[in-house]
Amino acid sequence: MTHFLEFNSSSNATATSFGGRTSMYPTTSGPISRSPMTRNLFIFLSYWFLGVRGAKFRCIERERRALLQFKEDLIDDYGVLSSWGGKEEKRDCCKWIGVGCDNITGHVTLLDLHSSPVYEDRFTPLIGPISYICNIAGEVLSFLDLSNNLLSGQLPNCFMDWKGLVVLNLANNNLSGKIPSSVGSLFLLQTLSLHNNKLYGELPVSLKNCSMLKFLDLGENRLSGEIPAWIGESLSSLMFLSLQSNEFIGSIPPHICQLRNIRILDLSLNNITGAIPECLNNLTAMVLRGEAETVIDNLYLTKRRGAVFSGGYYINKAWVGWKGRDYEFERNLGLLRVIDFSGNNLSGEIPEEITGLLELVALNLSGNNLTGVIPQKIDHLKLLESLDLSRNHFYGAIPLTMAALNFLSCLNVSCNNLSGKIPSSTQLQSFDASAFTGNPALCGLPVTQKCLGDVDVPQSPAMNDVIQDNQKTVHEFSMWFYIGMENGFFVFFIGFSGALLLKHSWRHGYFQFLDESLEFLCLILRAHRAKQKRLHPNSCS
Repeated sequence: MTHFLEFNSSSNATATSFGGRTSMYPTTSGPISRSPMTRNLFIFLSYWFLGVRGAKFRCIERERRALLQFKEDLIDDYGVLSSWGGKEEKRDCCKWIGVGCDNITGHVTLLDLHSSPVYEDRFTPLIGPISYICNIAGEVLSFLDLSNNLLSGQLPNCFMDWKGLVVLNLANNNLSGKIPSSVGSLFLLQTLSLHNNKLYGELPVSLKNCSMLKFLDLGENRLSGEIPAWIGESLSSLMFLSLQSNEFIGSIPPHICQLRNIRILDLSLNNITGAIPECLNNLTAMVLRGEAETVIDNLYLTKRRGAVFSGGYYINKAWVGWKGRDYEFERNLGLLRVIDFSGNNLSGEIPEEITGLLELVALNLSGNNLTGVIPQKIDHLKLLESLDLSRNHFYGAIPLTMAALNFLSCLNVSCNNLSGKIPSSTQLQSFDASAFTGNPALCGLPVTQKCLGDVDVPQSPAMNDVIQDNQKTVHEFSMWFYIGMENGFFVFFIGFSGALLLKHSWRHGYFQFLDESLEFLCLILRAHRAKQKRLHPNSCS
């Protein structure tokens, strides 16, 4: 999602429109430096030098033809590209839907053709090859979003021509092949989302050159090889990293602990082995409370009008495993602190250092080969809302300290070798028994198995007398209630029958009413049978 802005040296921002599109968001004013000041200044200066100054003109002819060629190979059943054309009134490609241009040079700086749901979950995708996108050359292209379409073919190897790219989102398509090495030319890139495609092979080493990346989502592909150490060494600005649902092997490199800004770390559903790194308490953003950033966004520039620059904040969104289900987060993505290593072959014990992640709200280690005991210091994770340790080999008792996790609303420790009594607390006893199944030696509520030494509390004689008195009172009330009902019916019947016998006019009127009611019912039945015969003349009835 994009928040379009216009700003100058005073750093005040107002809503604006470009490329035939107007921002959906209300006017925003205030300082532009929502990201670190040095990073925004670097982007600002980079665009200033990348842009070619000259007379005002619109829509470079070569880029217009490239866009039309890209359109010709696409199936556009929903008319998304209806404003694109070669006729005179449509020649200015800078006015086409989804296209933004630099007002000075006329170069295309933005291409936003992501498919959005029209209603409910129905999208309006573009179908076809992505290859001709490479013809749109120009170092000032800063925003490319073709997500949620049905684009196919190999990922184009032309990123060296788009060195000004800040946002690259090609998620949810049918792209195949390897990630090209030219992606390492995108030195200003902050968002890279290739989620849910058919990409395979190892991560290109050149990707480490994208040192400004904040959001990297490569989940649900067929990527393989080991998780490279340079992710932690070179991509220290990452706030979101998802490699889930791939074919990565090897162990988790300890260098991953150098991601001091990481909020969400998802390595689930791979073939990763080895132990959980003991250095996870170096993930500073999960240890210390920082600025309350509700979103993970990026600043990009698209236009220049003299000394005035136009651009926007791109708000990243992603699917995150949360409390046993997958949810798509956008506006609150920056508030989450999540580690998900589930569905791998990790072994060893849970390192005690993980209890130092004081800001963690969700931890999922399910479906591994982990062993040992649950750390006693688990209560240090006071903000934890979701904890899944199921389908491992943990043994021993559930620590009493777990009862202090007051925000815990989703717990699953099923299918382990845990034993002993489940700690007593309002929180733990509120969970369903299924959260503890598969641990035969566990006892106490909410499971049905009682612990040794647990006996029913004997009731005192005085309490037994009170219970018996209450039961006797209820029995007497019921008995007199039914006696009263019987007497009332008997009195009513005798009174009504006596009135009919003694009062001639009442008796005559009562029997006349019965006769008329019977005739009325017979009339209705005859009419119904006549209607059925008309509707079904050949019926045997």
